Amino acid sequence: MRTLVTGHNGYIGSVLVPMQHEAGHEVVGLDNDLFTPCTFGPAEVPVDSLKLDVRDVESEHLTGFDAVIHLAAVCNDPVGDLNPEATYDINHLASVRMADKAKEAGVPRFLFSSSCSLYGKAGDEMLDEGADFAPVTAYGQSKVLAERDIALLADDSFSPTYLRNATAYGVSSRLRMDVVVNNLTGWAHTTGEIVIQSDGTPWRPLVHIEDIAGAVLAALDAPRELVHDEAFNVGASSENYTIREVANIVADVVPGASATFAEGGGPDKRSYRVDCSKIARVLPGFETRWTVRRGVEQLYEAYARHGLTFDEFSGPSYLRIKHVQELQEAGRLDEQLRWRLPVHAA
Repeated sequence: MRTLVTGHNGYIGSVLVPMQHEAGHEVVGLDNDLFTPCTFGPAEVPVDSLKLDVRDVESEHLTGFDAVIHLAAVCNDPVGDLNPEATYDINHLASVRMADKAKEAGVPRFLFSSSCSLYGKAGDEMLDEGADFAPVTAYGQSKVLAERDIALLADDSFSPTYLRNATAYGVSSRLRMDVVVNNLTGWAHTTGEIVIQSDGTPWRPLVHIEDIAGAVLAALDAPRELVHDEAFNVGASSENYTIREVANIVADVVPGASATFAEGGGPDKRSYRVDCSKIARVLPGFETRWTVRRGVEQLYEAYARHGLTFDEFSGPSYLRIKHVQELQEAGRLDEQLRWRLPVHAA
């Protein structure tokens, strides 16, 4: 299978692409190289790629592919809130345009990397794919709109699938420290103190990035009728945790670590539990292999091996918002998250 992966240099893409190669897929990447310098550990094996902003993709860029896997997005709430207009432009309008251009180019399969963030504020109820949406951020709302409008393109020749990923964690060569498990483990390793910004009661569904990549491969391999215009919560129903529970796991794994609560921390309005039974039932080729405890052990071992310091942990290499702001302050990136100077310019 010949696939195009947008955002292949991102947190998930840098794990997915090697797994696709191992599965025998021919992979081409598409990325604007925004986070190319943000590496952790050995660099990944290079892949043939198009250096392109997703907002500028045309149908000729997508001709000849069996599937497009669309990962590229403004990837977290702080960056999304920096310029909500740009977030909607990239995550909603450019995603729909990408799907439309893929359809125009004759690409039969389109896998959209969505998010459980579209459930937003839901409390303790377990949510399946038919649950109401209640996004509380520009990022979550942009995923709702993108799914809605991509679905309008579905027909006999074009088959979209929506993979609603739980909150990701795990080691990647494009490591992010702005996701909760990675972040709390980073605090524990570099300071011995796990700082919780809320009161610890919010729920989060959590999934390792290797399991997200496994879900992509299972959806690609599945018969069309099982995945056509279908949404799947990606993760395991057993892997819903409160933030306090995650902190306790980290404290148990990292020697000498203890949990504290940030002064004035109240309940986080983002709280949701997710039922992931559909993907396990419908896609027999998919099963999760990771738990949060195993993931924390992996992260702690990688941080220790790397010699991760607090300055690195809290710096722009691993915090997306700081990297973006650093590029903007240097005049290299504009307010719409477009390059003023190329990524490799001095």
